[in-house]
Amino acid sequence: MGSGCEDYGFPVPALSRERPGAAHRTESLRLPFRAPLCPGNLFGHLAATAVPGVEEWRDGAYRRTMRLPYGHGVVTLWPMPDHVGCRLALSDHRDLPTAIGRCRNLLDLDADPLAVGDVLRADPVLAPLVDEHPGRRVPRTVDGFELAVRAVLGQQVSTAAARTHAARLVVAHGEPITDPDGGLTYLFPTPGALASLDPASLALPRTRRATLTGLVAALASGEIDLGAGGDRSRARARLSALPGIGPWTVETIAMRALGDPDAFLPTDLGIRVAARRLGLPVTPAALTRRADAWRPWRAYAVQYLWASGDHPVNRIPEA
Repeated sequence: MGSGCEDYGFPVPALSRERPGAAHRTESLRLPFRAPLCPGNLFGHLAATAVPGVEEWRDGAYRRTMRLPYGHGVVTLWPMPDHVGCRLALSDHRDLPTAIGRCRNLLDLDADPLAVGDVLRADPVLAPLVDEHPGRRVPRTVDGFELAVRAVLGQQVSTAAARTHAARLVVAHGEPITDPDGGLTYLFPTPGALASLDPASLALPRTRRATLTGLVAALASGEIDLGAGGDRSRARARLSALPGIGPWTVETIAMRALGDPDAFLPTDLGIRVAARRLGLPVTPAALTRRADAWRPWRAYAVQYLWASGDHPVNRIPEA
């Protein structure tokens, strides 16, 4: 299966239903969205960056663990033409509304693709990209702390290396769980668990270790709030003040954790390569000036620029 945005062709994943005496209660749901929705870069990104033990792509669906207010859950998500299929296995049923909200946030299902398309199509360079695959969404997160940690782990390394670093952290500090369908094994570590880690245990350059521990301390103390409804400007300022947190990391966190639809990454290598290929300005300053016309939807322009290249994050994995 390629990156097609109209005919998804997915069967419903053959995963377990609720069983008598099971530790988890399973709910099957349909998550609606505002059409159109292009699942290629959305599910492709989640699959390509999946942290082993916490996330996986399996049987045509994205699966992951979630830490929730009353317990934990495992969610399975797959795109269908008029909805996103969702199966939630929860240790406490009181977490159902929260889990649904986090799934919707993860997939950016409340976006208005028509409003986004109207603005981006006004640029003659972006117009054909939007027309070919309308409805691209921003892959977000179910947990701001997790996303911020992973953003630092992903600084200046490949997608595969970032997954490896995150997986090591999960095995060392994550909480083991039982997956009703057997594929997932951990919850991502809590701020408290990572606040006490020994920096020397991290297989990272010394400066990156200091950046990670500084970020964890700021998030664990509440100095930086990445929660829903948090002050984006304040969070950006606090993040920027931390050693080793530059514009790329700040904007990545703003886009995926804070849900800022206008976050922009002009220094990102993939964006600069796409800009050169498409005839857009390449330097960060010039590209930022050109991107002013894409406001307030620059985070969606980022998705179209990234998806103009050939990378696993841009397409749903083959069956």
